[in-house]
Amino acid sequence: MPVINRIAGFAAEMQGWRHWLHRNPELKFDCHKTSAFVVERLREFGITEIHDGIAETGVIAIIEGCGDGPTIGLRADMDALPIDEATGLDHASETPGAMHACGHDGHTTMLLGAAKYLAETRNFAGRVALIFQPAEENGGGAGVMVDAGVLDRFNIAEVYALHNIPGHPEGAFHTTPGPIMAAVDTFHIHISGKGGHAAMPHDTRDPVMAAVGICTAIQTIVSRNHHALNDLVVSVTQIHTGSADNVVPDTAYICGTVRTFDKDVQAMVKDRLAAIVAGHAASFGVTAALDYEEGYPATVNHDAQTRFAAEVARDVVGRENVDAAAARQMGAEDFAYMLEARPGAYLFLGQGPGAGLHHPAYDFNDEISAVGASFFARLVERAQPLT
Repeated sequence: MPVINRIAGFAAEMQGWRHWLHRNPELKFDCHKTSAFVVERLREFGITEIHDGIAETGVIAIIEGCGDGPTIGLRADMDALPIDEATGLDHASETPGAMHACGHDGHTTMLLGAAKYLAETRNFAGRVALIFQPAEENGGGAGVMVDAGVLDRFNIAEVYALHNIPGHPEGAFHTTPGPIMAAVDTFHIHISGKGGHAAMPHDTRDPVMAAVGICTAIQTIVSRNHHALNDLVVSVTQIHTGSADNVVPDTAYICGTVRTFDKDVQAMVKDRLAAIVAGHAASFGVTAALDYEEGYPATVNHDAQTRFAAEVARDVVGRENVDAAAARQMGAEDFAYMLEARPGAYLFLGQGPGAGLHHPAYDFNDEISAVGASFFARLVERAQPLT
């Protein structure tokens, strides 16, 4: 079964929604205009049960079906990124320093499209909970909503989400059971030594050399401390120290990211980082403190729900356009918190060629909005059919 005709029929309206959202990006939990726009559209669709102000600016709307049954949750993220847009498009961001560089404007649009159709037809049993979430990029809005009790409050039994992916065929889905995106942690290392004149380094305790040694040793965590078949990334991304060519500074700072799928691997990385920092501090005569921040957990799809979602996707775009055993990715996603609390699945939807995610030249492909909306709608109708 292809894209739903009724949804294809209001594709131009969906494009208008998306372009408004793109022109008005908001960051983190500060999605007030976006939330108000979403609520206004939902009311236009005739949806009467709308709950806003969840996790500051999140929205949950309930559509009642035509019979008794469970509640299925569909999630879209709403926040943008702190990037200056470089597309030059007519609908480019009108907010300096912010743009929808990850396609959350498109995700919101796809869920609104599904909402419009489902509110018109109500060809399903039970209820659907439309979850419009802030702060995916920074702040873990999904976790905040879970902690606020929304899954229990609205009796949500399963949860599903989509993310666009540039560089993959337009309208093609891919997903996989089990881990699909990595856990993301951040480490900060603060080194304190004794500065002085660079011509007399023997009078100093050089934090620069300690930082260099630590950064080099960190690379051995991946190359020497873990099994080669276990996915792991440890990347140093920042080193800050010094202010002049002839001064040994007092301090140095190192920052980086850790990506894992397995909690035992994560624990090993934490232990090795602590040992490397302590050992190098002692050997260079400096002091060093490690601050390890655990971020989003791994996004782990549930087997039965992933198989089901893949079948729904095949209904919409054809069997040949769905890869249900795709390679997992080292990026992170806060939908992980919802999948820890409820069974469900996370899928990627290809949007064709173009700039990558988080790039200032990125723009969501409006041609896939009807595909994503049709997927969400069919998911509900197939998961909770009328008897």
